[in-house]
Amino acid sequence: MESSRAEMFRRLLERDPDNPMVLYSLGSELFRRGEFGEAADLLRRAVRSKPDYSVAYRTLGRALYELGEDEEARRVFEEGREVARKNGDLQTVKEIDVFVRRLEKRAAGGR
Repeated sequence: MESSRAEMFRRLLERDPDNPMVLYSLGSELFRRGEFGEAADLLRRAVRSKPDYSVAYRTLGRALYELGEDEEARRVFEEGREVARKNGDLQTVKEIDVFVRRLEKRAAGGR
């Protein structure tokens, strides 16, 4: 089932390579499967295609966090928090704040 979801999104992406919803959906699916590098690439494209897509920032930041790319993750989370605030998406703001605290804890040596 998991791979068929990813394949379905890949087929949709072939038809519309800049569709932010499809980019986000495939990126999220790959994130769930632990394929953080490819997920991050797709989520970056989703954010470029739709700069006000706050949940794409959140998931991109999480993928970067998992990859250990903490500085980029922090930058993405800060941008995403601002986008989410402007959109009134308070749940995403809260979720981003949780991951920012995790980044701070990791930077302080606490993993």
